[in-house]
Amino acid sequence: MDDKGINGMKYWVKLNLVSAAFALLPFLGTELLVNVYRISRLTGIPLGKVNSSVNMTIVVSSVLATILFVWVVCRILQGRLMSFFAVILWIPYYVLYVFLFALLFPIAERADDPNPATGLLLMSGLIVYPFYLAGILAVGTFRKWGRR
Repeated sequence: MDDKGINGMKYWVKLNLVSAAFALLPFLGTELLVNVYRISRLTGIPLGKVNSSVNMTIVVSSVLATILFVWVVCRILQGRLMSFFAVILWIPYYVLYVFLFALLFPIAERADDPNPATGLLLMSGLIVYPFYLAGILAVGTFRKWGRR
């Protein structure tokens, strides 16, 4: 295989690893939102405090992840246009994470089932996330291009 093919495969592996990392943010938010009753029951913390903590965790992790993701696109993905494949590639990793979490930590108590409104929040968040990711990839890519 020529040098260009090897570099292309290395980049594809990097892109998949970064996409797996991109899937961690919605996975964290999903699992925290879905498991507030379980967290409250297991820790003994009142439900209101758990909800506040979960919301704060999601906001802070989203801000930090935005900064980190822009850096990753510039540094690891090298600002290539091929990095936009990550807008789709994070989905199988997200499904894998959720499946493994549900397999390892099944809901044993009926009281731990999430509120039906949580599903609406998750659906809206998962619909918006690819656009958020595309924006981050655009900023990182064009920021890298501006330095050339």
